[in-house]
Amino acid sequence: MGDRGDNRALSLAPSLMDLPQLFSASGPLARAFEGYCVRIEQIEMSQAILEAIRESKTVVLEAGTGVGKTAAYLVPSLLEGGKVIISTGTKALQDQLYHRDLPAVRDALAVPVKTALLKGRSNYLCWHHLDRTNQDATLLASRQEVKDLSLINRFIHLSQTGDKAECPSVPEHASIWARVTSTRENCLGSECQRYNDCFVMKARREAQDADVVVVNHHLFFADLMLREEGVPELLPTAQTIIFDEAHQLPDTATLFFGDTLSSAQLLDFLRDALATGMAQARDAAHWPDLLAPLDRATRDLRLSFGGQTQRLSHAQLGADHPLYATMERLRDALYEVDEVLETQAERSPELKQLHRRAQALRQNLIAWGAPERSNEPELCWVDVSTHGIQLHRTPISVADVFRRQRLGDASEHVGEENAASSHGATEADPDSHRPAPPQRAWIFTSATLAVKNNFSHFTEGLGLEDATCASWASPYDYPSQAMLYVPQHLPAPNHPDHTQAVVDAALPLIEANRGRAFVLCTSLRAVGKATERLKQIAKERDWPYPILQQGDAPRPTLLEDFRRAGNAVLVGSHSFWEGIDVKGDALTLVVIDKLPFAPPDDPVLAKRLELLEKNGGNPFMEHQVPQAIIALKQGAGRLIRSETDRGVLMIGDTRLIDRPYGRRIWQSLPPMKRTRVEADVVDFLRTL
Repeated sequence: MGDRGDNRALSLAPSLMDLPQLFSASGPLARAFEGYCVRIEQIEMSQAILEAIRESKTVVLEAGTGVGKTAAYLVPSLLEGGKVIISTGTKALQDQLYHRDLPAVRDALAVPVKTALLKGRSNYLCWHHLDRTNQDATLLASRQEVKDLSLINRFIHLSQTGDKAECPSVPEHASIWARVTSTRENCLGSECQRYNDCFVMKARREAQDADVVVVNHHLFFADLMLREEGVPELLPTAQTIIFDEAHQLPDTATLFFGDTLSSAQLLDFLRDALATGMAQARDAAHWPDLLAPLDRATRDLRLSFGGQTQRLSHAQLGADHPLYATMERLRDALYEVDEVLETQAERSPELKQLHRRAQALRQNLIAWGAPERSNEPELCWVDVSTHGIQLHRTPISVADVFRRQRLGDASEHVGEENAASSHGATEADPDSHRPAPPQRAWIFTSATLAVKNNFSHFTEGLGLEDATCASWASPYDYPSQAMLYVPQHLPAPNHPDHTQAVVDAALPLIEANRGRAFVLCTSLRAVGKATERLKQIAKERDWPYPILQQGDAPRPTLLEDFRRAGNAVLVGSHSFWEGIDVKGDALTLVVIDKLPFAPPDDPVLAKRLELLEKNGGNPFMEHQVPQAIIALKQGAGRLIRSETDRGVLMIGDTRLIDRPYGRRIWQSLPPMKRTRVEADVVDFLRTL
């Protein structure tokens, strides 16, 4: 791999001497892509990435909408050689990059680069679990599962990859997938009888042999911590690691650098223990009776919170909360099950794996609520949803953890080297000739990383103090293409009538625009209220505009319906704020109900703000406002997606105008023409 990468770099290095030529109007990209535009910002960004790759630097690069950041990082990374890992924000973007953008740039440059797509194991069909499900179809919960299983049985013999994304006849979130895919907990690894046929192992092998591997942030961080599923095996040989949509990394890192125990994990364990125990160790115990106390205690975890959904820190629960008695029963029941599994573990790989899972569950259960590690502040908290519960142990800051993972042995090596020199290291010292750890470039890019060209909110959050930062504004002509409108006389964002008032203020705009609008809300409750109001108005006024609501169908289906209609109004929450690309006349109005400050019931955020204040900081201005700005920039970015797009961004939150921090927020948005006069906006929309 290393030789092939070096040869590729040597043979193509002259081309890299003139990046502007590659991106020019007569270059290979212009010949390959219809409607290609030369962008100085894209060339400069690509040059910065080339320098980072060659010098093994860490760079944080913000590229406004339309700069063309994907090609800006693909061109130098493909041509420079060496192993490249590209991590995207979502599986949808991962598929788009791998199946569309990457092949297009590779073919345009005519470079012999081998690529691979690597996802988490739950995305691949598992032969072992499929066989087990087929053998005991009585476990299936519905006729739909029986039908889906039949479709999957046909698909698996036709598929080269086993990737469930390639089986569109079974919906992505169908319940059958949990029965026919594996998890880190229930995978048998090399002890599995179908190991040689394993789709996960096949994907790993292809990733090992590839020049460019496309992963997603969840997989990258899960594997960084768990040393599982491929990425740790790839990291030692990677010369370049690129994070696209890097603004999502702090949240993803927080999720994976902590520990979680959920009722769903316990129920999965119960299901597997019952099936495996009855099939392979029926004589060891009366499995239904053995598992019944654990089943009751698992369900009582959720019941101990009554009907409410809530998020609470360990300290907020109080000493006499019923959760603690339930956890005690859960520990006792899990211990009884684990004792039996220990005596049966050698009878089969499945029983051995169940024993390991029981021990891991016990350890997580014991750790939750135990004293925090003093060197790294963390928070134990509980997330109670409608149907389940999660017990989290979360680091308050991921900066130190990620810094160690990123610099890894390099920082330790430097420390040892300095120590050796200070003690007069000689030729006899056994560690004095230890090879230096591999150097690599770390590239973080997104359209939303900075607040008025200040990157500290992002870099400090991830421990990237050594990074070189740069920003390129969007090349679009925002003053003529777009208008920002904040209506007058709206109630405060916390007023019970706020959502209805925002919708009512947007009605003249929707009618002047003939639909073609996104209404983006900061909560699912607001989505419901806004949709209800819009449907009421549509009925009263006999609107021809379809009203689409998040949750009525999968996101790709809703977007396809929106594009096809040509005059629809789509109401959505956070999942529609980013990663959505609707170009042209189908979307010319984006309404945002309020400034997207993080919800006040987030225990981790509350703890972070508390620590920031203790250290003399200003939690609101240093953390909450920058976070809201980055989220708002993402939502606003849905409007103008090309040089010819035009439209209006309406923000139904007067804090943007009448609060001191409002100026800082709107100055971070693209430089659209601004108004508070409804007639100006209606006239503008009628010209579109």
